[in-house]
Amino acid sequence: MDLSLLPQALVSGVLAAGLYALVSVGLALAIGVIGIVNFAHGEFFMVGAFLAYQLFVSFGFDPLLSLLFVAPALFVIGAIIYLSSIRFVLKAPELNQMLLTFGVGIILQNLALLIWGGDPRTIARVPYRAIGYKIGNISIGLVPLGSFVISLILVAALYWMLARTPLGRGMRAVAQNRIGAGLVGLEVNRIYLIAFAMSALLAGMGGVMIAVIQSPTPTIGFGFTLKAFAIVVLAGLGNIRGITIAAIVVALSESLVATMVPNGDSLRNAVFFAIIFVALVARSRRAY
Repeated sequence: MDLSLLPQALVSGVLAAGLYALVSVGLALAIGVIGIVNFAHGEFFMVGAFLAYQLFVSFGFDPLLSLLFVAPALFVIGAIIYLSSIRFVLKAPELNQMLLTFGVGIILQNLALLIWGGDPRTIARVPYRAIGYKIGNISIGLVPLGSFVISLILVAALYWMLARTPLGRGMRAVAQNRIGAGLVGLEVNRIYLIAFAMSALLAGMGGVMIAVIQSPTPTIGFGFTLKAFAIVVLAGLGNIRGITIAAIVVALSESLVATMVPNGDSLRNAVFFAIIFVALVARSRRAY
């Protein structure tokens, strides 16, 4: 174990935590407000990445500019999927809900394969992609740093919306007691629709940023689904406030294992399963 790599591992983990929080807070929103576990969440992330790639290839849009187009596109996609499928299983058993969202994810993944193929797609010729800073032995890329800052701004904006706006207060009311919220005049179905569409929007914006950091493939969503579930489980199902801290813990764990453990890069996904396992066992012991 080379301890000289520890500072770099810590910095890389913290920078990755911003993107992880952005993706996970959308999943937590769907679970907390609607009460549905969305296994297609990572595919919204993947679609956002490929839309950013397509906008760059077809129109030369900078990825930062494409955020303005991908965000409403993913909101509409999320709304269409909710209206065409999700709303029909809200009162169904949880297994039915999970199987439906898993099927939606498979459909989105195969559509991406048909449109873009299975090869990685790279957004090249972006001038700031190769820019980096060096502080001692620590290297900080401009793109990961920018992704971290943008992700935190978006997560903070969601927190503000939930705390300060009528829509946010309505979402919190529905999350706490959907029957009571309906009795006092809130349009519960409308709030469900907006919450699911916003969940897809947040995942898609994360996809735009990953499209610059690495070359996406149609299967990239699965890995980020694992990360998002690990973070949501660690924070507590539906606990949106705890997502940022949980994202830091998960991202640091992944970075430390990948950097400090021999052959650690192959153990990245095992970190998320381990976190889910430990969190669930700890909560079940506390319940007794």
